[in-house]
Amino acid sequence: MNGPLSLRANFTWAFWGNAIYSVSQWAILAALAKLGTPEMVGMFSLATAICTPIIMLTNMQLRIVLVTDAESQFCFGHYLSLRLTTTLVALATTSVISLSTGYDRQMAFVILIMGLAKSFDAISDIFHGLLQKHERMDYIAISKTIKGILSLLALSMLIWITKNIIWGLLGLTLIWLVILLAYDLPIAYSLLPFRVRANKDIWWRLLHLAFPLGIVMMLLSLKTSIPRYFIEHYLGREQLGYYSAMAYLVVAGNILVRALGQSAMPRLARHFAFGERQDFTKLLLQLIAVGTTLGLLSVFGVILFGPHILTILYRPDYAQYADILAWIMLAGAIGYLASFLGYGMSAMRQFRIQVLLFTAVVITTAATCYFLVKPLGLLGAAIAVMAGAGVNLLGALIIVIHAWAKQSPA
Repeated sequence: MNGPLSLRANFTWAFWGNAIYSVSQWAILAALAKLGTPEMVGMFSLATAICTPIIMLTNMQLRIVLVTDAESQFCFGHYLSLRLTTTLVALATTSVISLSTGYDRQMAFVILIMGLAKSFDAISDIFHGLLQKHERMDYIAISKTIKGILSLLALSMLIWITKNIIWGLLGLTLIWLVILLAYDLPIAYSLLPFRVRANKDIWWRLLHLAFPLGIVMMLLSLKTSIPRYFIEHYLGREQLGYYSAMAYLVVAGNILVRALGQSAMPRLARHFAFGERQDFTKLLLQLIAVGTTLGLLSVFGVILFGPHILTILYRPDYAQYADILAWIMLAGAIGYLASFLGYGMSAMRQFRIQVLLFTAVVITTAATCYFLVKPLGLLGAAIAVMAGAGVNLLGALIIVIHAWAKQSPA
């Protein structure tokens, strides 16, 4: 295997890999909308909203800790063993929730299968972290491309044949397992032969470093999931289906944000760790400029063409919610900027303070949902997302400036 790729090459691979994967994930929702019903979309979204915070907490963003471990304080085998253990905890927790929270049998199975799929994805993620650290985004892109396309085909075909979301999700889960075993693991091993290493002392050190990030990622996931909980509770699964289909359009911008952020993070981490202040500032400002442009284009595009976009992508009945989509895209535009600053925070290894930041974001989102979703419907949920994104952006900016000033020479 060759050495690291250039930043441009890594960005190109990451962009296309994330683009194809994200479009495939959106296409899964579109397939559910076209081949199924809004309620089916709502079930898929609710299961995702329940499973994702759990898996994000137990993942602890070990991938970011691995990627930003510029001095290789821990070997990959320790990261892997901890990820395997915490993933089992996540799967057990999801299973308990799916069987004990009073949902009907079909919804319980959907939650359980979604938890299994996300567990396989979590293990693939730590292998991707090893590849990302060595600046080989090409292998990650190939993995995500294969996974996205095959999971879409499997789910769509099974939904079309059976008209049952459970069979569709089982097909998706099987594809994710095959990609993990047949591609991600062998590629990572060929880059750096490893073995699973279980060491309680090192686990404790990793937990001490990474657990705050797990809380952060859980809070980030809750920021997205909380509006879905309120919509399902007050408005029902059908309205949740409409909202989720529209909210996923923000992913179109997140494709670029994620590709740029993931490609730039190893270099941001090195620039900050070795005191290369000018290079760090220049790269971060370039990312922010891209986020600003992307956000403006997405908002104005939806204002001008919202009903047509929803009709073409989903069905004509979705077009009645074009005004809600505009609010959702505005929240997404603010979120793009916050995400780039988030990559900067993580590159600076400002992990613990993010717990406070995203606690404030979650509280803001939940409180706004509590007061606005019932009287305003989907508009209230969109406003709540925008309020949370605003708190996220302001807090991230303050943290980055503070960390920068703290490292400044006397």
